[in-house]
Amino acid sequence: MQYTLMIDEMNQLMDKDSLTYDHSVRVSSLAKVMARGLNLNERQTNHLVTGCFLHDIGKLRIPVEILNKTSALAPHEWDLMKLHPSIGAKLLQEYRHLDKEIIEIVQFHHERWNGKGYPTGISGRNIPDFARICAIIDAFDCMVSNRPYRQGMSIGEATNQLLLHAGQQFDEHYVRIFIQLFHLEPLGSRNDPK
Repeated sequence: MQYTLMIDEMNQLMDKDSLTYDHSVRVSSLAKVMARGLNLNERQTNHLVTGCFLHDIGKLRIPVEILNKTSALAPHEWDLMKLHPSIGAKLLQEYRHLDKEIIEIVQFHHERWNGKGYPTGISGRNIPDFARICAIIDAFDCMVSNRPYRQGMSIGEATNQLLLHAGQQFDEHYVRIFIQLFHLEPLGSRNDPK
């Protein structure tokens, strides 16, 4: 029953913002590969994949004109956008039997290793492991995806960005695992044609 309701909400998100919905599907697919690479058990895999699928569900409550804006967000619009992790977590708390690990992914996927993320500014190992993993996958997919306001980066450029921000924005341990699992090569490596 609860999963049917969540699917209904994700379908609403698809109707409201298909780019975010498609991004959520890709992030959950990458999470499935990451779960296999980390040898997670079935329950842990379900938590990681489900949390990654739902990570942007809070955008259901963000005004569509902000979600679809093709230029930089104004400060007040950015303040609203930064509420989506908390909104999503609150939305999911209505599902009483939903495991807290799933809700934590939604709530904390924009926290940073150095404490400069949002919504709470927690840092390092205080950020739940699965939220740290989701942050990496989420950022990677955002970087390589085309948006109405910009062209996506190459995989090499996105890999460079992950490495550059490992230990600051991202958990370096999980960045290394992600790069190894997907056989990613940074720009300038000997296998990169550029």
